Amino acid sequence: MSARYPHPLAPWAVPPDRTRGRQFPERPSEGRGPFQRDRDRIIHATAFRRLKHKTQVFVAHEGDHYRTRLTHSLEVAQIARSIARRLALNEDLAEALALAHDLGHPPFGHAGEEALNQAMAAEGGFDHNAQAVRVVTVLERRYPGFDGLNLTWETLEGLAKHNGPVAAPHPRLAAFCAAFDLELDSWPSAEAQVAALSDDIAYTNHDLDDGLRAGMFALDDLRALPLAGAAIAEAEAAYPGIAPDRLQHEMIRTLIGAMVDDVVAEARARLEGAAPGSVEAVRALGAPVVAFSAPMAAANAELKAFLMARMYRHHRVNRMTAKARRVVRELFEAFRADPGCLPAEWQGGDVTSVCDYVAGMTDGYALDEHRRLFDVTTRA
Repeated sequence: MSARYPHPLAPWAVPPDRTRGRQFPERPSEGRGPFQRDRDRIIHATAFRRLKHKTQVFVAHEGDHYRTRLTHSLEVAQIARSIARRLALNEDLAEALALAHDLGHPPFGHAGEEALNQAMAAEGGFDHNAQAVRVVTVLERRYPGFDGLNLTWETLEGLAKHNGPVAAPHPRLAAFCAAFDLELDSWPSAEAQVAALSDDIAYTNHDLDDGLRAGMFALDDLRALPLAGAAIAEAEAAYPGIAPDRLQHEMIRTLIGAMVDDVVAEARARLEGAAPGSVEAVRALGAPVVAFSAPMAAANAELKAFLMARMYRHHRVNRMTAKARRVVRELFEAFRADPGCLPAEWQGGDVTSVCDYVAGMTDGYALDEHRRLFDVTTRA
């Protein structure tokens, strides 16, 4: 047992006091392991605070109670820690990755990403995982000895490989890995896999919650879906006459619990079968060790298909995303055509600077910048 860790870890967990290094050598932190230090640097980062005002699905001004990228990241971190603890993995690394996984998202969610991907087509497009690595290695500028947050190799690996091995890395990610190899062709640590699947669990269930809250569908519409229907029936049987708002919450917490239990059981079976002796052995397996079982994967796919049809393609969301794509595209084109409109510290003149500036905007700041550039009645 580590002196800095409260309970024993599995042999395939990332050791809490050992890392494969940082870009820039630093003395160890007194009282904190390397991944606790990563987590703390992420929480104090400017890009992390900006997540408060970045869209998950609904633009912030549409309601105070809908998820933002920040609240989503906190929910992912809670789920990741729970799963990591049950699997005897490194909770600190799983938490750091969960908190950082959305740092590369531009304003307006997937609509903003689509617009930037089109605008950057000649430069290899835009990828939010690659941008997250860029945020924590280049764009955060707060420490005197280096740009970025100087995170550990393991945390950078998990950010880059959030979706698993990267067969065709974005050019900027490939350039970074040429200097600091993240071994993009392998699966990441089990902790990184936990953070990625926790993201999946969180956004599916919390989008259900937000969609219900927004009136895009009703609880009765979910009864035909096996997983959601069973959760509703279970809550109604346990609490006869339960109020609809409490039933909604009980359904969501039951769904999250069922998915977490499934992931833990499936991961235990895979790890027992593969018996990796170290985190390096996990990376060399050629397949994930943290995953849904086949029945749960199918049930989750049904939930996602429902959300796609009833929420993500809802006319209210379509109207918002159409406007959002236009705002991001016009901002990019305006700054590209006249870099002098950028703040002084961003006037490098190259397309990457424009992309970084636009990608870092919050929803509200993007709308304000758009008004300043295109509304002749607005002051600069």
